[in-house]
Amino acid sequence: MDYRLRLAKRMLFNKKGSLLGAVLAVTIGILVIHVNFVIFQGLFDAIVRDISDYRNGDILVTDEADYIDKSDLSIVNWFERIPFVEAAAPRLSSTAEIEILKNGKLIEETRIPIVGIDPFRDIRASTVHETVTEGNYVFSRNSIVLGSNVARDLGEAQVGDSIKVLVVDRWGEDQIRRFTVSGIAKSPGGQGFDYTAVIHIDTLREMMNRQGNTGSFMVKLNDPSKALEVKEFFLLSFPNDDFLAETIEESAEEQLAGFRSGIAMINMIGYFGMMSSAFAIVTIQMMLVNGKTKEIGVMRSIGAKRKDILIIFIFQGMIIGAIGAGVGTAAGLSYTFYAKETKMSFNNSLPLEVTYNWGKIVQTALTSFVLAIIASLYPSYRATKLLPVEAMRTG
Repeated sequence: MDYRLRLAKRMLFNKKGSLLGAVLAVTIGILVIHVNFVIFQGLFDAIVRDISDYRNGDILVTDEADYIDKSDLSIVNWFERIPFVEAAAPRLSSTAEIEILKNGKLIEETRIPIVGIDPFRDIRASTVHETVTEGNYVFSRNSIVLGSNVARDLGEAQVGDSIKVLVVDRWGEDQIRRFTVSGIAKSPGGQGFDYTAVIHIDTLREMMNRQGNTGSFMVKLNDPSKALEVKEFFLLSFPNDDFLAETIEESAEEQLAGFRSGIAMINMIGYFGMMSSAFAIVTIQMMLVNGKTKEIGVMRSIGAKRKDILIIFIFQGMIIGAIGAGVGTAAGLSYTFYAKETKMSFNNSLPLEVTYNWGKIVQTALTSFVLAIIASLYPSYRATKLLPVEAMRTG
């Protein structure tokens, strides 16, 4: 192919503004998907993180029919001899009525969730103690930690206030104890114990008349990927008991199911946005074809074949896809890095749990690249149908 043909080829690429618009369309399509993933997947992972850290652990052990009657020590020791287990802690839950005399006014709140914890083991298995913004975590039999919303509903209860707690025991009798508020707990996004009161597990056992009983054990692993393996090993080790052991995905399934559907919908919208960028490429490529009819005519008249024209425009689509995918991926990774380093949150909601999903990143980049090529096929085909004489006369 002589110099004139190469010159005519270069003439097809001199509309930088149009090519820049096509590249920008691909870039925006990829960036939208990255932003959606960071925000919505990050929010989903943050909810899983907080459920694991505050309530269920990586494995939640309960009894299928009733309370667990094995001793705390035997269960905890069994778990903590496994190398993958960081800690295990017992918990017991009920509901309570709480009264407080505040500024001479009696304030009552009913049906407040109340959780009994072992203060020495719980600080190793959960991070609830880190959400205590005022005072201290539970440290004695008569101390109580109030969630920030419970404290607010009790007339802005403060550390040091004395409150009365009523719990109905297993026989239907009212059991009343007086506690001193030792701390106020508040977690970002309210995913912790903001709507709950926390007391010593032995005190709650006495009030419920369930000495020796436990509601659940939360097990924290140093390697969460081993959760299924540890769970199966635990159930095989206690075949004659009615234990129910669940990983975080199983124990929080009801809370997460709806959110998963929402993420799938958002991701679908993101990919529809990428399809829109493909239509933009088709439009821009068609504009280039219509604006370059004379150049195409010159190329055909000096010996270029239809396949040469086809290859040129497909190659142009490959350049658009490659540059757009590269710039879009770089912009998306920059946004992801920023969100991860700043622990991004919105309006004091829980901080996003941001991760680099390299499989999805590569998939998105390749998808956009392929779509750019596919979007160039029809304009390329149209360019090959132009006859030399008509193209030169039209130009």
